[in-house]
Amino acid sequence: MRISEIANPRQTVLITTGHDHKKPSGRIEQKDNIITIDWHTPLSFEPMLYGIVIGKNRFSLELIRRSGVFAVNFMPYSKEKEVLYCGRNSGQFKDKFKETGLTKEECRTIDCYRIKESSAYLECEIINEIETGDHIMFIGKVVNFKKNSDTKRLFHTHGDDFTTTLK
Repeated sequence: MRISEIANPRQTVLITTGHDHKKPSGRIEQKDNIITIDWHTPLSFEPMLYGIVIGKNRFSLELIRRSGVFAVNFMPYSKEKEVLYCGRNSGQFKDKFKETGLTKEECRTIDCYRIKESSAYLECEIINEIETGDHIMFIGKVVNFKKNSDTKRLFHTHGDDFTTTLK
């Protein structure tokens, strides 16, 4: 049995970040990326802190560390296909914004993009990082946030299966 069998369903979000990335050829390029995660939580109201947990083997880990920022994008249930794509494919070799059709929108207070189609977002500056076994927890200070709509959100049950909130 896995913990997720007890803890799920959990709201699925898309984390966006970006920074310079060194390609295998040695050339440096600006790389924007999206990663799908279920492990995230508010941590404090004053100051407003939010935690995200990223696997140590994920490409986004390097980008988040280098940039020092991330955006949490709460996605509507209607974007299940795009969320699955972002969770199944590495941004190291693919442009997930281009492949999914999700729209880049500049964050107001941090240097990365957020997703225009999100129902809400948080813009966060990293204030701490904690090793948690095979994952890293980033603690971000929320420097800007907005609720865009009251749409039903996406919750992960297991595998490729999702559900949503009742409304």
